[in-house]
Amino acid sequence: MELFEQIRREYEHGGGTIRGIAKKLGIHRRMVREAVLSAVPVERKTPVRERPKLEPAMAFIDAILEADRKAPRKQRHTAHRIWCRIRAEMPEVDVAESTIRRHVRERKMKLGLTRRETFIPQSYSWGAEAQVDWYEAYAEICGERQKVYLFCMRSMASGGAFHRAFPHASQQAFLEAHELAFAYFGGVFTTLRYDNLKSAVKKILRGYQREETTRFIAFRSHWGFASEFVRGRRARKGWRGGREWLFSPQPSGAGAAGSELGRAECSVAGSLEAG
Repeated sequence: MELFEQIRREYEHGGGTIRGIAKKLGIHRRMVREAVLSAVPVERKTPVRERPKLEPAMAFIDAILEADRKAPRKQRHTAHRIWCRIRAEMPEVDVAESTIRRHVRERKMKLGLTRRETFIPQSYSWGAEAQVDWYEAYAEICGERQKVYLFCMRSMASGGAFHRAFPHASQQAFLEAHELAFAYFGGVFTTLRYDNLKSAVKKILRGYQREETTRFIAFRSHWGFASEFVRGRRARKGWRGGREWLFSPQPSGAGAAGSELGRAECSVAGSLEAG
């Protein structure tokens, strides 16, 4: 707008020619002519680029994101999970993961499913630290949608994770899942980080101080690991919990409600802890 104003001033009051003004301001003569004819620049239309590889999958992606509106937050699809489903369910669509990530990010922002986040890179020693999460999910068991409780222990260094589903969020299930996770990783981590889980924390004190349950203290002493808890009553932002994509889409299975679920281990993808 300011450039158009300067061009018109030079043309009307400076006595310059179209060629002279273009040379003086370092612009094309076509722009000088446009400014002379109108004080307001013509709105330029951004051409819509065709997406021949993405278009066949756009309806599929939109359907997934619309379904995620009703799904629990931890069971919503990530861009990587959507790309994996496209490869499995639409093998004829050959599209790069980066293209899917970019499109999903744009669609999620328009649908209000995401907010801008800031991440700080972190590095960890192998076998030193892991995070433990205990969260709710839904699964279809015997044709009925039922709530299950997922235990997750995730290595901070490798990202390898162990999952176990239980029909109840009891302390017994919580401690049993620890032992199964130690066997899965082939050892005990030096430090385990927790949210303020009732199975481990009796009372939240000031700062990082916690009054832990007697049974959890005895369990920790037996296995010889240190425990740390997030500050406050809520988990901090960026808490790297479970692999929620294991339950996206919602899994289904047979068996008595909960009886087989407590014995069946969820499949886990990802690198395992080395050493």
